[in-house]
Amino acid sequence: MPPRTSLKRRLTLWLVVIVAGLGTLLLIEAYTSARKAADRAMDGQLEAASLTIAESLQWPEGNPTLEMPASALQILATRWQERVFYWLQADNGTTITQNADLPITAAMQADARRQPVYLDAIHDGEPIRLSGREVDSAGWDTQEPVQLWVGHTRHGRDLLARELFRKSATRFAAMVLITAALVGIAMHTMLAPLRRLRQALRERRAEENSPLMLDVPREMQELVETLNRLFADQRHHRDALLRFIADASHQLKTPLAGLQSTSELALTSNEPGVWHQALVTVHDSAGRTSRLAGQMLSLTRLQHLGPLHERQPLALDRLMREITVDWADRQDSRDHDLGLAIEVPAPVWVEGESWALRELLNNLIDNAFRYTPPGSEITLALRGDDAWVTLAIEDDGPGVDAESLDRLTRPFERGHRQDTHGSGLGLAIADSIAGRHGSRLEVSNRAPRGLRVCLTLPRCQPPEGRAG
Repeated sequence: MPPRTSLKRRLTLWLVVIVAGLGTLLLIEAYTSARKAADRAMDGQLEAASLTIAESLQWPEGNPTLEMPASALQILATRWQERVFYWLQADNGTTITQNADLPITAAMQADARRQPVYLDAIHDGEPIRLSGREVDSAGWDTQEPVQLWVGHTRHGRDLLARELFRKSATRFAAMVLITAALVGIAMHTMLAPLRRLRQALRERRAEENSPLMLDVPREMQELVETLNRLFADQRHHRDALLRFIADASHQLKTPLAGLQSTSELALTSNEPGVWHQALVTVHDSAGRTSRLAGQMLSLTRLQHLGPLHERQPLALDRLMREITVDWADRQDSRDHDLGLAIEVPAPVWVEGESWALRELLNNLIDNAFRYTPPGSEITLALRGDDAWVTLAIEDDGPGVDAESLDRLTRPFERGHRQDTHGSGLGLAIADSIAGRHGSRLEVSNRAPRGLRVCLTLPRCQPPEGRAG
């Protein structure tokens, strides 16, 4: 038996997987956003410092000079104690002033001539951030532009990005915990109908099969209806079993009571003839009781067998001939006219269980012999077309009352006939066999008199090498 899994555990696992996947994506996005926000903030400082330095540029006598303003250094001074770099170069390539030999390439200078740029670089093995722009000599006689580069280390940016990310992650974790609590409460609430259903089933007694009366959500209503149908089937089968047991007890009680009374009468007599007659009576009653017990066992076996497991193609016309010949040689058939009518081209192949169809035919013939008077004609017939065949047994006996026809396939039902030794199980057995083969027994009166019992079966292809 495979290990049982918890629905609650499976739901929780799926939620954890979904939250973990979405959470990973959100944390990646939060970290990326934190770095971008830190870059924007720190780049803004670089831009403000560049503009402040640019305002301090002078071109006396056409030569650019710079006295580094304290305000620019204050702008670049952060709480993380960043190292600050600057580099000023004239248009002719002359360095005006610098505090470090920055790794500025010709390509970087070309980009800065077109527009302000912000670039990452490595200086003395340490990552730095640079901002470069070209500054014109507006308001001075000379028009010689200069390039201004300002930078600082990335340590402060990284710390700021981590701080922003930590705040976002803390908020996210708090939301996850709150969501987990709410989901747990919601899951507990949503699974409450399942717990009520489980409790209701646990509290039911083994013999209780009344319908479940529970207020459940629409999604569970089908489950409750299925259980109620199962309970209804249990009630039906239980009632049928109780009726069968009661009828079987009655059917067995009658011959046993007869055996007891016959033996008691024989014991009070000293005549050998009386003893002999009592033994004959006991023998006959024992035979009928044995037959009744055998039929009850057959019916019980058929009702509790699983699906067809011995199903195979068989020639139904040949099986009918064999059984008809076998019955023709019996003592029971000498007072009846038993015939066989195969009205379709032979062979007739159907799929079924050989032993079950043999049992069906024997019960139909035996039932016809028992419930028809001596001299009656009984015909075992096979009719049909290329797709279906109908197996029927017909007689010219007294027939059955119309109101009793539908009950003849029930166990111990004899159609109000008390003048025979039949048990009322023959047609019930035959109907069970018909049901195992996907058919049903149909019982009808014939005109002007007699009874007809038939079932219809689908034809099948003959097995390989047995077409004829």
